[in-house]
Amino acid sequence: MYFCLMEKLKVKYFRLLNSVQVSSKRFLFDKINWQNRLIIIKGQRGTGKTTLLLQYIKTTFTDYSETLYVSLNDIYFSANTLSDMVEKFVMDGGRFLFLDEVHRYKGWSEELKNIYDFYPDLQMIVTGSSALAFYINQADLGRRASVYDLPELSFREYLNLAYKTNFSAFQLSDILNHHEPLSMDINAKIKSVKLFREYLYSGAYPFVLEGVDKYFDKLEAVINTVIDSDIPAIENITFESRIKLKKLLLMMASATPFKVNISELSRKLQTTRDVLVKYLTLLNKAGVIKFLTTEGIGHTLLRKPDKIYFSNSNLVYVFQDNAGRGTIRETFFLNQLSVGYRIAYPKTGDFLVNGKFIFEVGGKSKTLDQIKSVDNAYLALDDMEYGFKNKIPLWLFGFLY
Repeated sequence: MYFCLMEKLKVKYFRLLNSVQVSSKRFLFDKINWQNRLIIIKGQRGTGKTTLLLQYIKTTFTDYSETLYVSLNDIYFSANTLSDMVEKFVMDGGRFLFLDEVHRYKGWSEELKNIYDFYPDLQMIVTGSSALAFYINQADLGRRASVYDLPELSFREYLNLAYKTNFSAFQLSDILNHHEPLSMDINAKIKSVKLFREYLYSGAYPFVLEGVDKYFDKLEAVINTVIDSDIPAIENITFESRIKLKKLLLMMASATPFKVNISELSRKLQTTRDVLVKYLTLLNKAGVIKFLTTEGIGHTLLRKPDKIYFSNSNLVYVFQDNAGRGTIRETFFLNQLSVGYRIAYPKTGDFLVNGKFIFEVGGKSKTLDQIKSVDNAYLALDDMEYGFKNKIPLWLFGFLY
């Protein structure tokens, strides 16, 4: 019976492996130390975690007999435990185990810790929801695992995937100090403003390569799966609560970047303040929204955040066809800069980066008046191909990863 079930898992694995393309990889592929015994890759649904695993397998191994990829959402685990499967896999000579959607398996963190301790010759590479961080720490996996985040596509990655360009990423210091020659080089190869607008609307997720016509249907399905399946897998919430989570997102989309009035919002949702805070925290942990405070981006709502943003501009368009340009611009900037940099809400300007650089985000007619007396202040401006001195094209910040 076991071998029959394992054979079915292997068949599913090989079918997926055979279909994956390895020509284009996410930026994180080259950042991961693949030699670590336990690697956890977390991130939003739809960002390409499964593809990343399969690409690594396909480009690393020539003999797949010691490897196994399984999704913890597989029906196999409705009647079998992960520990039992691992024991039999190792007894059969298995050494490299790839576990997808680990958050869908109840008690995954404790079981993973035990497997790590009891099978020292087994390497595990695991993927799961953005909300895994709390459970990694709770189960004391942090000192055992190397944890990586896979964010949405950067503008640079979108260009390389969708238009077969070969642009490299820049450091923030490169953009601040050399944005003029960088813009010259990039604009010689693409129409930056035109393609940037395209990216802001429908370029944050790799499944855009499957066609733009169904992109928002798929993105809406991603949000529904996060709320109806992923969040309930880590937090016990009712069906009514899931409906209110969707209603909350709809309300936020009409007013993002959302300045929080907890009392008013809880009244509109017909719920208590504590429950509302729980809803916002769950959406934040799931990677759908971001809290921005004077201390930076947080995962827990310890106090009222100064602003709440959707994680990326595409998510705003799911709920609001006529989203404000200011909302979209700020959402993009926060999304791209929060990968690799500390970003907070300043007293003056829109964003404080690494505790040093102040940015005001806006259209090309925006001036430095609001931040002219501030050191290390810059304008990140939309609708412009080239910048000048402290005025930098907004799209260029999409080349940071």
